[in-house]
Amino acid sequence: MTGFVPPPYPYARLNDLKAQILERHDSVVDLSIGAPFDPPPAAVVEALATSNAERSYPPSMGTPAYREAASRWFQRRFDVEVPADNIAATVGSKEFVALLPQLMSLRAPERDTILFPAISYPSYEMGATLGGCRAVSVPFRPDGAMDLDAIDPADAERALLLWSNSPGNPTGQLDDLEAAAAWGRSHGVPVFSDECYIEFTWESRGRTILEHGFEGVIAVHSLSKRSNFAGARAGFYAGDPDIVDYLRSVRQHAGLMVPGPVQAATVVALDDDEHVQVQRERYHRRMTLMAEVLSDWSGEPVAMPAGGFYLWVPATDGWDYATRLAHAAGAVVSPGEFYGADGACHVRVAVVQPDDQIELVAERLRQTTRNGST
Repeated sequence: MTGFVPPPYPYARLNDLKAQILERHDSVVDLSIGAPFDPPPAAVVEALATSNAERSYPPSMGTPAYREAASRWFQRRFDVEVPADNIAATVGSKEFVALLPQLMSLRAPERDTILFPAISYPSYEMGATLGGCRAVSVPFRPDGAMDLDAIDPADAERALLLWSNSPGNPTGQLDDLEAAAAWGRSHGVPVFSDECYIEFTWESRGRTILEHGFEGVIAVHSLSKRSNFAGARAGFYAGDPDIVDYLRSVRQHAGLMVPGPVQAATVVALDDDEHVQVQRERYHRRMTLMAEVLSDWSGEPVAMPAGGFYLWVPATDGWDYATRLAHAAGAVVSPGEFYGADGACHVRVAVVQPDDQIELVAERLRQTTRNGST
């Protein structure tokens, strides 16, 4: 009898493209993963090194200072008052996403279904698999919001939770968070809103599901994107006090805790908005440049996203586009099928590399365009 065999990690499938690039170019520019390359603020690094918090076990739920900093951030940035008691820490956000179905199913074993956006971060579906749950995708409406009316009533009855992601990865769409919260309440299904790209919302101000009340909803946040702090693994979740209390209790038993020095540095990062504005300007500038040169190279317009720092580029075949771009520009991007079958006719371009690397890709594409070849 064969047990669970993990599928290949999506980004490991790009190694062949990287090898092909080095046959044609002297370097690879990796635009496949949303890993920050720009530095976090110096004050954050200093706090990480000087907190004296490394000697003892940190609180799993987060120190009072950690949770109060998150509370101040919600109030300052989104005009939402979230008590520190309604906030708890995560070791980054990916572990939270991947473990959540298992933890929630212990609370409601009569339900077994995870609902998630049809084109989305792979960990929503993988988390369902790891938790022994059914994964059921929800399609998008033309405006980019999830089509909640398309959810089969039988799936709604079995739903353990619904994931929303706004701004979305990879598409950059903005979801209707008010509608998601209302749907969850009307069906008795907790809604978890992944808002890790909220600081990079372009078409409007950043919006959190907590604007629409706390009942039955949780907002999930991360310092990885906002503060270029991905290696530190710091995040938090906030909202319905009953759900927060349950999760922080069970997570404490599992020994899930953000290291003390990281918690101290996170307080400094959350209290500073200036570095976020600098990063917003960097990403917007890089996306604008890449959208322009990709449009010229492919002959098809590439739209700017409503949020996030990814370009979601239409393609007849995502793998073919990624291969041609690798050969032409030495750049690795993600075929859209990594984010669900509905994404197969796209690629995702992450503009995370430093300006000189983005310009290198642009110049290689300009050269290819001047030579009349795609």
